[in-house]
Amino acid sequence: MTDHIPSLEESVEFADNPEPRCPCILLLDVSGSMKGAPLEALQKGLQAFKDELSRDALAARRVEVAIVTFNSVVEVAQDFVTVDAFNPPQLKAQGMTHMGSAILKGLDMLTSRKAQYRANGIVYYRPWVFLITDGAPQGEPDSVIEAAAMRVRDEETARKVAFFAVGVEGADINRLASISVRAPVRLIGLNFVEMFVWLSASMQRVSQSRVDDQVALPPPGWGAV
Repeated sequence: MTDHIPSLEESVEFADNPEPRCPCILLLDVSGSMKGAPLEALQKGLQAFKDELSRDALAARRVEVAIVTFNSVVEVAQDFVTVDAFNPPQLKAQGMTHMGSAILKGLDMLTSRKAQYRANGIVYYRPWVFLITDGAPQGEPDSVIEAAAMRVRDEETARKVAFFAVGVEGADINRLASISVRAPVRLIGLNFVEMFVWLSASMQRVSQSRVDDQVALPPPGWGAV
């Protein structure tokens, strides 16, 4: 693999903010079954995530957020930005659930982003991947799901990522458990705001620690394992 050559834009970005980075990528199910109340609650949760993190000046400069949405199409709704530059995208629900492709896309984005950090001399925390879905993989080959599950296992084992799966009501928890090394969490009701407040608090704790520290996370009162 060739070394990453920093672009002028990257060099300016990291010179302007040389803080360690704490990347968090959200993989959001926007398939047809999320239409209505679930999507509205998810949208409010994203805004709460930004609002909570923005109150912490250090976290706002260290935590980077990216969003990949998936239905019948996998899209980068937000590339990596620090929280002070993050504006939650407007989500629309339709189509099927190309979950495996979204996981692979998210992990590829993290690999690329970490190469940018290294090339620019930026230290970084173990990235978080947060998958949120109300279903199961649908409309893509089983081989894609298997490749995604294997990649998650490999990267978790190598401590390259911390992968979390959250099942909204209707999600196939057993299927999620076959993909995620960590036990999936079942969201209680539509507690997206509470979930994102927890995620924000967790990100703040991580961003205020040293890069290799083990950080105790607050209990996830918004969900059940």
